[in-house]
Amino acid sequence: MVVLIPKHKKPFAIMGAILAKENPMILEKTYNASCVLCFSGGQDSTTLALWAKKAFSATHLLAFDYAQKHAIELEQAQKIAGLLNLPLKILDVRFLQEITLSALFANHPQKSHAPHPQNPDLPASFVPDRNALFFTLAHAYAFNLGADFVLVGVSQQDYSGYFDCRAAFLESLQTSLNLGAFGVPEGITFLAPFMQMSKAQEFGLARDLGGLDFVLEYTHTCYEGVRGVRHAYGYGCGVCPACQLRQAAYQEFLEHYKQN
Repeated sequence: MVVLIPKHKKPFAIMGAILAKENPMILEKTYNASCVLCFSGGQDSTTLALWAKKAFSATHLLAFDYAQKHAIELEQAQKIAGLLNLPLKILDVRFLQEITLSALFANHPQKSHAPHPQNPDLPASFVPDRNALFFTLAHAYAFNLGADFVLVGVSQQDYSGYFDCRAAFLESLQTSLNLGAFGVPEGITFLAPFMQMSKAQEFGLARDLGGLDFVLEYTHTCYEGVRGVRHAYGYGCGVCPACQLRQAAYQEFLEHYKQN
């Protein structure tokens, strides 16, 4: 069977690039290629954008309006994109709230730190198949732009509650999407440089990139959408899982920074 690959595409056979052992190599490389970066305006994706701006010939930011309670993140995403001079597209996927449950939806009264109503082993902030949808749309956008990479800022610290932040999920999705778009497993490569990094290490990377103060001031992580309270680690309610994780990570970063 003849497999037709669009002329503007180059088959990148880097199926293992998202694994932990490859992450140092990824962050040290520069790529003569363009990328689509899944962007929320949070710590992970903004730190990733700071790196991508230096590492890629062109970076296209893609954000999603899914009726999230913390819609302020979209305002911050637009502000950050403007400050970094990177193009940003925001897709309307608000239909998600019509087919699934999550404490992250604006119309859901449950707090994000409670158990998920469908599975008590998961946090209420879990949105079923959210990343599968976002990454699929990013893959389609990359195909349209002729971009070779999709960048995602998922981290190992999301492992405990979010199965769709794991390397196995990304590898499987990458294979399936490329088979659907190109007829072969190779085509567009997902890169998740932070997969085996802690959020404290991400703060360190932001510092090394000269963007720590930028990340602290402009990014938004709080699930409850609180932007009026400023802490040392940034803005937020200080109670939700995202705030607690960010606060602990920043404290760990400061302790490491003092020792080094």
